[in-house]
Amino acid sequence: MMGPARGVFTCLLGWALANSIVPAAQPLAPSKTGGSTNVRLIAHLPTGGYFRAGGIDLEQELERPYVYVARMLDQAGFDIVDIRNPAQPSVIYSWRFDRAVARTGLGGESLKYFKVKGRYYLVKGIAFEPGSPDAELSAIVFDVTGLPDPRAVKEVGRIPGGRVTHIFTYKHSDGRTLLFTTPSLSLFGNVYDLSKFLAGDANHGFIGRIPLPDNPLKNPTRGYHDTHVYFDPVSRQDRLYGAGTGGFYVFDITRPEQPVQLAYLMAADGVIASGHTLTPTPDGRFAIAQVEREHWPVMIFDLQAGEAPAGGVRTIREPVGAWMADWQTAAHTHDTRWPYVFVAGFEDGLQIFNMIDPRAPRTVGWYYTCECAHKTGWGGVDNPRGTSVYNGASDVRVRNADGIIVVSDYNTGLWLFRLDGFPGWNGADWGVPNISSAQNWDSGPDRDGARPTGGLR
Repeated sequence: MMGPARGVFTCLLGWALANSIVPAAQPLAPSKTGGSTNVRLIAHLPTGGYFRAGGIDLEQELERPYVYVARMLDQAGFDIVDIRNPAQPSVIYSWRFDRAVARTGLGGESLKYFKVKGRYYLVKGIAFEPGSPDAELSAIVFDVTGLPDPRAVKEVGRIPGGRVTHIFTYKHSDGRTLLFTTPSLSLFGNVYDLSKFLAGDANHGFIGRIPLPDNPLKNPTRGYHDTHVYFDPVSRQDRLYGAGTGGFYVFDITRPEQPVQLAYLMAADGVIASGHTLTPTPDGRFAIAQVEREHWPVMIFDLQAGEAPAGGVRTIREPVGAWMADWQTAAHTHDTRWPYVFVAGFEDGLQIFNMIDPRAPRTVGWYYTCECAHKTGWGGVDNPRGTSVYNGASDVRVRNADGIIVVSDYNTGLWLFRLDGFPGWNGADWGVPNISSAQNWDSGPDRDGARPTGGLR
């Protein structure tokens, strides 16, 4: 987590000014509190301390009202929170590594649930420092089918390989349930077939790798941060959207064993920057990108722009739009439900913007969850309480069935919200494919929904 050079900031600020999208600067304050009148706080569940809560996942079926919260540092593991009554969330299960064994590192910020043959599972990414106990682990898988009975949660297996930054589970159009991981010290992402893993495959279900492409801005010591996978409704391809050193990358992974790069998106033309998160809109036309750096906006790329040599990789050198809550801070990650983008905005908590006009996104709601002073954030494993802006809202998920918004905050724990006028989400209501980060584990992606004409071709 590093701030950009002054030249990077000047480059982006100049671009933003030229496109008339810089928000009004907000004054520095000990902390930001409250929120917009249209964002309703349902509940807040403190989770016990500074940087002990990390990423989250949220089951989509109303009859399984469970939120999974990654736990970090000296409490590495996870919690399962029951939100059957959203106004009274409760922790019904906790799993921790043995605290009697000294470990170093966050322990793993990312976790995802999935479903195979009628059973539900949780996969927890692991990230301990090299030389630490359990540093050889990449993930641990648990069977959570028997919830809400905590006695029914069982570990079913471990995936070796060393610490991972991010994991993503995906129901592929060919019917397979896949796990994507980003090893933090490698220039590739790994792909696993989870049915093979559960069946006891000797190679833990491993089926292939997503390479980190060469480019002039690539840092040879850093790899991918996040990878997300979405079905593209026009090309009928499964596509991986990777963010990492040098910028952002799009691959056709219809055959995940043989990935084909389709596009390269620069964080800024000629600027060395490491991408953090990249996801597409449901129609595959635009992509929302973040670099997780102070002063950098959330960027919106037109996937039809740029240079596209015949049979080659399309290069897109600049975004068409950008958004910031406060130019003095940063944003961590997001979850899109067209036309809304729900942002985990570090010090700025939950932020929601509307990108129905991708060239002029506008803020429509917010709630400050951090309750922290400016620049009192992460300073590293050896000194967590540092002087950065990396503090506050870390992750956000939306439940499509009823519109509940769940946010995890490094500093304050778990938050539940509703946005006025957002009772839930189905792409058909907006004339777009019903495609989001939420998976249909039984039938796979929406291959027969709206068929727009946008996106990489």
